[in-house]
Amino acid sequence: MQIQYPPYRPRIKEENQKEYIFDEIRKQWVRLTPEEWVRQNFLQYLIVIKKYPPSLIAIEKEIKVGEMRKRFDVLIYALDKPWMIIECKEQNVALNDAVIKQMLGYYSKVQTEYITLTNGNETHCFRIKNGEILAVSMIPSYKKSENS
Repeated sequence: MQIQYPPYRPRIKEENQKEYIFDEIRKQWVRLTPEEWVRQNFLQYLIVIKKYPPSLIAIEKEIKVGEMRKRFDVLIYALDKPWMIIECKEQNVALNDAVIKQMLGYYSKVQTEYITLTNGNETHCFRIKNGEILAVSMIPSYKKSENS
């Protein structure tokens, strides 16, 4: 699916010859990597265009997958439970079977209604319903109630 990103003027600074971007959700400066650039732009899309509440977005929280500790990129909450998990990759990383397998590992620990993969250029979103994984044509609007 194509994402129409909103205009975005990030706060960027350089420190010790490294660039940092201010993460408005975490309220802190984070290292500006190619993956972080994708994440910050996708977050702007979710907040500005799709109207997702920033207070219900978690970033880089640790979960245990098997014996390994992993960090998911973004988790959106709705109705007090995890609703969508998002995996961000840098722009030149293909969204291939390895990325899907990584995402499904996260999903096995954090059950959500939606899973989304993006590298900034390409985005795929899937809805999990009754054990079936269904591709959806657009990022869903934020779920405010059981009926929305």
